[in-house]
Amino acid sequence: MITDWGFPDFDDHEGVHLFSDRDSGLSAIIAIHSTKLGPGAGGVRFWHYADHRAAITDALRLSRGMSYKNAMAGLPMGGGKGVILADKPGAEVSTTQLEAFGRAIESLGGRYVTAEDVGMSEERMKTVATQTRHVSGLPVAAGSAGGDPGPVTARGVYLGVKAAAKRGLGADSMAGVRVAIQGVGSVGGGLARLLAADGAKLTLADVNAERAKSLAAELGGEAVDADAILSLDADLFSPNALGAILTEQSIATLKAKVVAGGANNQLATRQDGHRLHDAGVLYAPDYVINAGGIINVGLEYLGLGDRSEVDARVERIPTRLIQVWDESDRTGDPESEVADRIAQELIGR
Repeated sequence: MITDWGFPDFDDHEGVHLFSDRDSGLSAIIAIHSTKLGPGAGGVRFWHYADHRAAITDALRLSRGMSYKNAMAGLPMGGGKGVILADKPGAEVSTTQLEAFGRAIESLGGRYVTAEDVGMSEERMKTVATQTRHVSGLPVAAGSAGGDPGPVTARGVYLGVKAAAKRGLGADSMAGVRVAIQGVGSVGGGLARLLAADGAKLTLADVNAERAKSLAAELGGEAVDADAILSLDADLFSPNALGAILTEQSIATLKAKVVAGGANNQLATRQDGHRLHDAGVLYAPDYVINAGGIINVGLEYLGLGDRSEVDARVERIPTRLIQVWDESDRTGDPESEVADRIAQELIGR
């Protein structure tokens, strides 16, 4: 008998593992969605959640997204995700907690491979790697696959944004295209710099308002409050912060005709993909457009190529997006549904 265990986002996950370590104070979750194509790969994030249920839900959604992302990127890897719980906003993860998390990964016998995500860094991943070899995104020599996945994710999102602008706006160039970017950390900030070089008109927002203002001043753009960016009068909205920001309420205020960004799990519910489609908004499914980082660290872990191979695979992200958009046009189904269907076929679910 199949049950969702009281979590609507449980999707026949192979395992949901809860870890605690009294000595270090670690509380962590590792969700493994699928290992049909290979080890469940996906980053670990350090984050404060309202409660444990919210943390488990995030791990479930993110691990499923990693299964789909890895399949669509052509990687022989499944989907997993790690979450280390912060006990309060702004808390710091300790060395002993990172070591305990590494031992938790090791206990899974290679079924989960971790890498850097929100709240983590290369240095923190090096600490995790002292306890397990199932870690990627570690510092590497120039020209090698691996290292910080953020800039590679940003490059892939940039290529996807250009493809989406051409498809949804008829723009052969980003010059003059009004782009509203939510979140200007490693990915969103990298994207902003690439688009600014192309002459795009940028409006930026971040929960760290000073960071958004500083980058806007650097790039000749504007900065607005975080709660104003989504409803801005823009051509393209690019979410690059946390997920579940496309809801029934926010979609109703959306003025942009294209949504393309690097945040994971942008749709709050499956129905929100239908809402975007019904509103005539072209959507770039998040786990297709933001695959650059996992391509980078996946090839590092698997030993399947160098940086030139990473770059070649990232360049193919627009091709996969076009496949999704073409199928959506042919069937009339939302882009989100089409992408899920293709990914499920690749995984064999």
